[in-house]
Amino acid sequence: MPTVSLATLFSPIAFRPTRRLLGGAALALMLAGTAPAALAATPKDTLVLAWAIDDIITLDPGEAFEISAGEIMGNSYDRLVRFDPADPSKLYGDLAESWTVSPDGKTFTFKLKPGLVFASGNPITAEDVAFSIQRAVKLDKSPAFILNQFGLTKDNVAQKAKAMPDGTFVFETDQPYAPTFVLNCLTANIAAVIDKKLVLEHEKDGDLGYAWLKTNYAGSGPLKIRDWRANEILVLEKNDKYHGDKTKLARVIYRHVKESATQRLLLESGDIDIARNLEPGDLEAVAKNDKLVTTATPKGTVYYFSLNQKNPNLAKPEVREAFKYLVDYDGIGATLIKGIGEIHQNFLPKGILGASDAKPYTLDVAKAKDLLAKAGLKDGFSVTFDVRNTQPVTGIAESVQRSAAQAGIKIEIIPGDGKQTLTKYRARNHDLYIGQWGVDYWDPNSNADTFTRNVDNSDNTPAKTLAWRNSWDIPDLTAKTKAAVLESDAGKRVAIYEDLQKTFRETSPFVMVFQMTEAAGVNKSVQNFKLGPSSDTTYVYRVTKN
Repeated sequence: MPTVSLATLFSPIAFRPTRRLLGGAALALMLAGTAPAALAATPKDTLVLAWAIDDIITLDPGEAFEISAGEIMGNSYDRLVRFDPADPSKLYGDLAESWTVSPDGKTFTFKLKPGLVFASGNPITAEDVAFSIQRAVKLDKSPAFILNQFGLTKDNVAQKAKAMPDGTFVFETDQPYAPTFVLNCLTANIAAVIDKKLVLEHEKDGDLGYAWLKTNYAGSGPLKIRDWRANEILVLEKNDKYHGDKTKLARVIYRHVKESATQRLLLESGDIDIARNLEPGDLEAVAKNDKLVTTATPKGTVYYFSLNQKNPNLAKPEVREAFKYLVDYDGIGATLIKGIGEIHQNFLPKGILGASDAKPYTLDVAKAKDLLAKAGLKDGFSVTFDVRNTQPVTGIAESVQRSAAQAGIKIEIIPGDGKQTLTKYRARNHDLYIGQWGVDYWDPNSNADTFTRNVDNSDNTPAKTLAWRNSWDIPDLTAKTKAAVLESDAGKRVAIYEDLQKTFRETSPFVMVFQMTEAAGVNKSVQNFKLGPSSDTTYVYRVTKN
């Protein structure tokens, strides 16, 4: 094919304002097939990032619950309040101008900023806020538990989350939780405000626009979603109707590139501006390049692998403990996660209230063998391991596979993309699964609520937490987790979370491996790119380019 410069490919004509971007084949050729000799720097009004985005399943904030999707939601949808990435303890109004809390601590009333509009041009009203909360509860997808924990149900949400005649939005909880806890939950993507009029125009058979919003956009954020092609590309473009400081970028393009070495080559050639999945060796090489810089931020994201308790062998307490002694933590820390994480054996990441830095486990094959013998499995057993085929998770899984083999456990690794492995995991059809969990809001309950709460272990429960996904039936821990969010004394609350983590370390089917330090390689032409502490606080719309 003839060579074409990037300046031509990113011209206003190529990106004329139509709903769909380009045909899949043309888009793939544009972004992947250009001859190296013709490559030039990306345009100044366009930010191009290489990132593994195969975990994106939907663009509906009522369902989106993955790391990559979180970032997209954070840049494209507003919510009532947000927290400051530089200081997560500070909350500020996004669409809300102000809010009050009733004397009994159960009713939150929000006054909206005047003159707000969606990207569609429709006005943003309290009706839209109420519809968004009600819709999320009624759809009852994976992240709905963030709202359901306040006593919201399909039957009562219309009375508990409602627009008032004076134009305010009222949110009523079932108990007097700490106000910061409630507000932090409302910073989560599940509480994003969507365009009621636009969504209902696309409703089919009473689905509240669910089918349409999976691949479309109905928000008001600084960037709007232009196009998404699974496992290929996601394009955001400037929202000229945004109420705050408008981005100086015309568009942001996420290219799905999984391999670290490929990302590094694209960055070095100027074909991308930012590389997001660099492994330690490539990160070191980027740091030595005088045209590039690296940046890193400790994330509220922890990596773990888990044992499905539906498997009778994995349900044995001794087996759960044995696996915690079959991880080469030191080796993983020194190689696979060097510069991109640190060993961490607790479900609360550092930086969150009540986090623990206890690390009682080390690689000890002999101890693991003793535990397996006590479980009646001295000759070992066979098990499968569902693994997303990206690094460092593949490397960690292979390391565990080698260690477990020394104890007689035969692990078959089943690789897949993010959607494949997540779908199987959510259906509780796995044996072992390796995954990551990022905080949805900056409060310890964000992680405790999923790792140590399982209100109903039946297959059809609406509360499908990580504990539920692994069929870990824990009524006592569930009760303690609930009590923690009602404790108003900060010191006592910390003590509850420390106790929860100790019990979790000793008894859970989760093997916590490390806390993520997100790192990226960045072209020096890029300014103001800051990785956020949570998945939805990396605000690419604030980026400028020289």
